[in-house]
Amino acid sequence: MWWFRRKGPSGFSYSSTAEEVTEGIDGSGLTAIVTGASSGIGTETTRVLALRGVHVVMGVRNMEAGKGVKEAIAKEIPAAKIDAMELDLSSMASVRKFASEFNSSHLPLNLLINNAGIMATPFMLSKDNIELQFATNHIGHFLLTNLLLDTMKKTSVKMKKEGRIVNVSSMAHKYTYGEGMRFDKINDQAGYSSVLAYGQSKLANVLHANELSRHLKEDGSEITANSLHPGPVTTNLFRHFSFVEGLVSKLGSYVLKNVQQGAATTCYVALHPQVKGITGEYFADSNLAKASKHGTDVNLAKKLWDFSMNLVK
Repeated sequence: MWWFRRKGPSGFSYSSTAEEVTEGIDGSGLTAIVTGASSGIGTETTRVLALRGVHVVMGVRNMEAGKGVKEAIAKEIPAAKIDAMELDLSSMASVRKFASEFNSSHLPLNLLINNAGIMATPFMLSKDNIELQFATNHIGHFLLTNLLLDTMKKTSVKMKKEGRIVNVSSMAHKYTYGEGMRFDKINDQAGYSSVLAYGQSKLANVLHANELSRHLKEDGSEITANSLHPGPVTTNLFRHFSFVEGLVSKLGSYVLKNVQQGAATTCYVALHPQVKGITGEYFADSNLAKASKHGTDVNLAKKLWDFSMNLVK
């Protein structure tokens, strides 16, 4: 459909692929962490970053799957530099272990792609007794980012190069409770809605990037933090909705993005020179976009920051 190919100010569109938005960009010398890299747009993000010369560390819950992805990419791109490390974002202990091991490796860190996510799961609590979607999609990434921030700051100073933190959110961040974030109801099973809980976790991704951006500006760090909507993508996120999954399998190729298109905005925000110096913004289809009213609520972002800090302590 013609409107899918209509280009925005960046020169890219809904239909642009991750390879297209990074064409001609040399990422040699950069190191990135990509969470949830063993499937979907995480795998494609890893592949394209590696194709552009970036050393990618995959944070994966399933090491066997991560090994398979690494081998497949290495077969296609012999020069690819890829490592896999175990990371379960629903467990603070696992996040701390991952961050400790990465920091101990003395690798630089230029790009942190907070990509991993689960969608609309039945009500469950994480190992830390936090509603599973909020724990995995937000708290795990919030803690990981905090634990890796010093390494990113040192890297940006040493290499004299801007660091970038990218939170993969969703259009679902626009569909939450009236007040945007029900901090007092995160673990409340009564009246639990898996869809609203997912929306809250994705709103948290946007608010986290915005408030982190403010903190980084205050301390003068040359690191940006942005969030994005990858678009409706044909991935396994729909597995908890058998009806929707059926529609996706039949109609996906006509109305949804494939993974090559779904990873485009992530790769654009992570690597493209057009994004240099831009921080605290929201992107979609490899262009600047508007987050929801709640997604731009400064006070809500501060409240979420404080709430999250208390949880990770």
